[in-house]
Amino acid sequence: MVSVKVLGSGCAKCKTLNLKVQELVAKNNLSATVTKVEDIAEIMKYGILSTPGLVINEKVKSIGNIPKDEQILAWINEG
Repeated sequence: MVSVKVLGSGCAKCKTLNLKVQELVAKNNLSATVTKVEDIAEIMKYGILSTPGLVINEKVKSIGNIPKDEQILAWINEG
């Protein structure tokens, strides 16, 4: 099971990325849990200063932007 975390306090980009990841996981029947992290202290543990952040299996993959669907899928599939 792949662990996916969307880091962000609730800005529009954060909500968009969270929704996009949820939809990709569901549409592609991926074995992944998606968690939205809004706690600033928790977000800071990843060294992210610009949101949204995307963390897959505790590795920061994206900071401050919304990656393309293909890129998100590739990261989830490589676990």
